[in-house]
Amino acid sequence: MSKEPLKKVGICADHGGFELKERIKTFLVQHNFDPIDFGAKVLDESDDYPDFVIPLAKAVASSELFRGIAICGSGVGACVAANKVVGIRAALINDNFSAHQGVEDDDMNMICLGGRVTGYAAAEEYVLAFLNAEFIGAERHIRRLNKIKDIKQGKE
Repeated sequence: MSKEPLKKVGICADHGGFELKERIKTFLVQHNFDPIDFGAKVLDESDDYPDFVIPLAKAVASSELFRGIAICGSGVGACVAANKVVGIRAALINDNFSAHQGVEDDDMNMICLGGRVTGYAAAEEYVLAFLNAEFIGAERHIRRLNKIKDIKQGKE
């Protein structure tokens, strides 16, 4: 009997989310996911979140990864940067409902967290809800996503 390969989940953080990123990487392994670390690899107070978030977002958008987790101090900057990449649907998550509903209704493929504002237990709960959720694909959801896609592609 062959085992299904682990789903690859990209993760990144700047200095503001470094500690939470390291904790979430271990959590991912414990829950049978394969974390792919896009940096920062060391704590450096002078690093910049776009240097990590943009490569992660590109890898998620190109389907190299199952999904992505981006962390900065508040999560806001990571979310803004991630959503600049075509094909990314990222949201700053601060509750369990949004963590799974964002996938179910909006096909969210990246979650953004605030390392300075999200506790470990809450972050783990949100990440698991996000990774275990599936896009429902109802006609109304697809219609809405196509409207957003058109804007991103300049077809307003």
